[in-house]
Amino acid sequence: MTMSVTEARDGADSRCITTRHDHEAVAAVFRALAEPARLQIVHALSDGERRVVDLVAQVGLAQSTTSAHLAVLKEAGLVTPRAVGRSTYYSLTTTSLGALLQRAEELLDEGLLAVVHSHGAGG
Repeated sequence: MTMSVTEARDGADSRCITTRHDHEAVAAVFRALAEPARLQIVHALSDGERRVVDLVAQVGLAQSTTSAHLAVLKEAGLVTPRAVGRSTYYSLTTTSLGALLQRAEELLDEGLLAVVHSHGAGG
């Protein structure tokens, strides 16, 4: 995800700098994360590398379903596989992904949860 600085707001000293974001790339990351099972997998991987069989046990999905979710995450560049014998280990490509999920949870703690639930209930 490349960003060229041309304008953004710096809250610390109110300077204005322009930033051009790659919104398509950011949207692709969020699309890959937009499934609760994939979020569970990312959360599990934020604790370290896991074999597929370990993820199956931890997430509680069938191996084929877990593998399909891992394929989506891999396609988005969020996880990377490592083959060892007959096992495949997966890890996050960046620790920033775990931090992103943590920040999303903080947003929920800050009141976003009420907004999310009101929209989900048709309100």
